[in-house]
Amino acid sequence: MPDVVAGPIDELPPGEMKLVEVAPYSVGVYNCGGELYAIEDRCSHDDGPLCEGDWDPDEGIVICPRHGANFDIRTGDALTLPAFEPVETYPVRVADGLVKVELP
Repeated sequence: MPDVVAGPIDELPPGEMKLVEVAPYSVGVYNCGGELYAIEDRCSHDDGPLCEGDWDPDEGIVICPRHGANFDIRTGDALTLPAFEPVETYPVRVADGLVKVELP
């Protein structure tokens, strides 16, 4: 699959997140202090939307809005119950001023 363009880098400053529609699950692209990360928009606890939840750019944690499970944005690891399985993460790069997510 080719890279998915999340948009221009200037539209994703530090402390911002952008949801990118990709089947079968969307991908949340996060800017944590200038570092870009992408994580699938799916809580491993119940397949609910993960990236609609609150997140902490300093800690790099996203909180599932349905049941409060915390995930590490950098690794996809589940940090708190009720989730215990990780979610997918994807490499992110900037090329020609565009944020690109490398999907498998």
